[in-house]
Amino acid sequence: MTRAMERVDAADVENSVTENAQTAAWKGDFGREYSDRNTFDVDMLNSLYLKNYGVTRSHINEKILRHVPNDSSFLEVGCNTGNQLLLLQQMGYANLAGVELQPYALELARARTRNISLRQGSALGLPYEDAAFDVVFTSGVLIHISPADLSHAMEEIHRCTRSYIWGLEYYSAQPTEVNYRGREGMLWKMDYVGSYLERFDDLELVEELRIPYLQNANVDTVFLLKKRGGVSAEIL
Repeated sequence: MTRAMERVDAADVENSVTENAQTAAWKGDFGREYSDRNTFDVDMLNSLYLKNYGVTRSHINEKILRHVPNDSSFLEVGCNTGNQLLLLQQMGYANLAGVELQPYALELARARTRNISLRQGSALGLPYEDAAFDVVFTSGVLIHISPADLSHAMEEIHRCTRSYIWGLEYYSAQPTEVNYRGREGMLWKMDYVGSYLERFDDLELVEELRIPYLQNANVDTVFLLKKRGGVSAEIL
């Protein structure tokens, strides 16, 4: 048995152990409905960001990813139906992979994408070797992981990245639970950059953008962390 196969087997066992209320909901009808509501082509995705923030997702990516070499390999944790991966592919990034918990979303992602490696798996037990990718990222995924499981997910993301951790998540200075579509225990907002930096001594902040919503008081954080490197931060 190869080392890679050993890692996948270990992750499969870990996934079965870490099944919880959130993962069960996302694997079921709740997750299917989310995927149906949130499947966009690149133009639709950019239009949605322009409406919500006054800036496109392409612009946000260009600003953050200027720090990252063009030939870098990317893993999206919680890729859903592939929106973000399709955008990255259109921007010229070719070495792309995604992992998704929801079987229905993964089926849609496979139908929508070409030349992108896709696998089923959980953020709580990623089916990849250590340091397998240059960049591991999330987009609106950590917010749906309970505070009790968040450190586990961050450890897996940290384990699988060679250099960068990139994210876009809801921001709050203090951990705050938010009722999500009539459900409790499904969405939180917090300082995810602070959580990463407190947990891992080898991470440094490359850049953070705080992006306010145009139509309400919410704020998103877009951040890039590196296992080595300098620090920058600004308000978009």
